[in-house]
Amino acid sequence: MAEHAAEHAAYPVGLRLSGRRVVVLGAGQVAQRRLPALVAAGADVLLVSPSATPSVEAMADAGEIRWERRRYRAGDLADAWYALISTDDPEANAAASEEAEERRVWCVRADDAEAATAWTPATGRSEGVTVAVLTGRDPRRSAAVRDAIVEGLRDGSIAAPHHRRPHTPGVALVGGGPGDPDLITVRGRRLLAEADVVIADRLGPRDLLAELPPHVEVIDAAKIPYGRFMAQEAINHALIEHAKAGKAVVRLKGGDPFVFGRGMEEAQALAEAGIPCTVVPGISSTISVPGAAGIPVTHRGVAHEFTVVSGHVAPDDARSLVDWAALAKLRGTLVVLMGVENSGAIAATLMAHGRPAGTPAAVIQEGTTAAQRRVDATLETLGETVRAEGVRPPAVIVIGEVVGVTTTPTAR
Repeated sequence: MAEHAAEHAAYPVGLRLSGRRVVVLGAGQVAQRRLPALVAAGADVLLVSPSATPSVEAMADAGEIRWERRRYRAGDLADAWYALISTDDPEANAAASEEAEERRVWCVRADDAEAATAWTPATGRSEGVTVAVLTGRDPRRSAAVRDAIVEGLRDGSIAAPHHRRPHTPGVALVGGGPGDPDLITVRGRRLLAEADVVIADRLGPRDLLAELPPHVEVIDAAKIPYGRFMAQEAINHALIEHAKAGKAVVRLKGGDPFVFGRGMEEAQALAEAGIPCTVVPGISSTISVPGAAGIPVTHRGVAHEFTVVSGHVAPDDARSLVDWAALAKLRGTLVVLMGVENSGAIAATLMAHGRPAGTPAAVIQEGTTAAQRRVDATLETLGETVRAEGVRPPAVIVIGEVVGVTTTPTAR
């Protein structure tokens, strides 16, 4: 039977297993990889195995699968629609495979693909599309082809005609990440590929704009005419007007829209205008930039908390909402955004309220980009070092003992 089957290509088909019995024999690494998809398909899964990996055991404890803690025995495949055989007992695998053949149950064999009546394809999903790839006896090639197709669907380089251009008017507030174009989320990149209009911040991942189709209108938020509007009001107005014109609009922001990004102001303005708004979180520079420079914001035995503040307003400015005296008393990591200009005043205020002058500090300019550079100092020398080294925004300041627990990140 196996020899005959090997002469022909596998016939691809999608199994609708919701509510149907699926038997899984063995609860090792193979089952751990396959069970989540079976559960997601709604299958009635019976697991037969004397032991299981912690992850599989957790699925049983959560009631996602039924687990009988024993070895395979004849009759286990009765009433099954599909079987996955992955035990470490060759004799049990062969016996179960024979039972599957007798009962006409489609059966996958983890130990012997040629003895199986079904093969598991390399699968992936993107926005309602399931990609399944079979390349015969080369699972690595199947996975590579699968990954290429799924990535193309996600970033828009492969067109799914009915989905790529849904043209649903509205605005997506997309967090573009810290600067490296590879660090935008999958969803953010897909929405960029579907946009009619992109209103971009200076700190967004600018390299991605060059990949947009020619018909996409790209607007630099810093160059929107203000007229009777203030800067943020003008941006809100532009978002609303383009969305009302029936356009799919992406507001591309650096980092995360809600971390010092005025994303909520824009979301509120859109809500008041009745414009649909989607928020796509982004990787914040508060964590990613120190990480890219080899600095963990927390570290066991060193820092159990980190605090993020904006430094765009000096500590002695009446407009400041930061309790610098309280921050100085904390022992963990302090991450300061937009603090280059006020770095000296910030350091002096922290020391005046008790933070040791010798506390390590680092400034990372243009983190995650090709122009990234790191400058180290202490709290006492921070302001002077920033001036002497000519540090310019955008830069992230990290203050705390974690600066000394550094490592050299792998080159991108």
